[in-house]
Amino acid sequence: MNLNLYTDLTALTPLNPFDRFPDGRPKVPDELLERMREVTVEEAWHVLKENGYHHQHTASWHVLHPNQTLVGRAVTAAYMPTRPDLHQIVEDWGHAEGSIGLHNSFAIDKLVEGDVLVVDMLGKVKDGTFAGDNLGTAIANKTKRGTVIDGGVRDVIRMGQIPNLQVFHRGVDASAIKDVTLTSLNGPLHVGGATCLPGDVVLGSISGVIFIPPHMAQLVVEESERIRLEDFWGQMRINEGKYTSGQVDGFWTDEMHADFKNWYTDWVEAGRPKLV
Repeated sequence: MNLNLYTDLTALTPLNPFDRFPDGRPKVPDELLERMREVTVEEAWHVLKENGYHHQHTASWHVLHPNQTLVGRAVTAAYMPTRPDLHQIVEDWGHAEGSIGLHNSFAIDKLVEGDVLVVDMLGKVKDGTFAGDNLGTAIANKTKRGTVIDGGVRDVIRMGQIPNLQVFHRGVDASAIKDVTLTSLNGPLHVGGATCLPGDVVLGSISGVIFIPPHMAQLVVEESERIRLEDFWGQMRINEGKYTSGQVDGFWTDEMHADFKNWYTDWVEAGRPKLV
């Protein structure tokens, strides 16, 4: 029996302003993802909150590489405790799709570069170890990014040696995954109190993980850049002796607004160079 675990992703994400993958998942541009790397989770949280998105952030994760930021496009996978009849249906579906192995491999097989696999394993750590060094290698090779697992992992010492792999997880256990069944692939997901849809931009750091809807990604990046640019410009003008610290710290004059606008235009026309 063949089972379609996919949602109608175009109908699920009608506000997406970007291209889509063949299955309909939103494809936020690579250029925007690169700019997102400079955004903090807190900055993204503020923009989303101000626009009515109050349940996009989840915290208190174990992080494989605490000093690394994770950015990519969400692929979502949900698992439930095994029920034999349902398990066999999904098993047949996965094999018909060409997958071999357990149901965690079924989701990994769908990944492409730039993806972040987001997994709802119900917080299960013992017997809920979604990946170790073997499947971690597969995730890294496919995505060059990593994964967010609301469940467990194993082999963390060797996982930490895998290039291009960042992992957010709930705990470590020596056990292997068992007694779970894949029930949703690229559907709406509940992860640690947050809502994630396929194609969301996943932004993860030691401040937690936040899921940014595609239609909000541009605004999040631009607001973060505006804050950083205003700070950079203000500190530069203080060092030049042009404005006082009090003026820069919130008491802008019309002259200062015009000055910053002109400087910002030059910065954009120069190709948005990195700030030093």
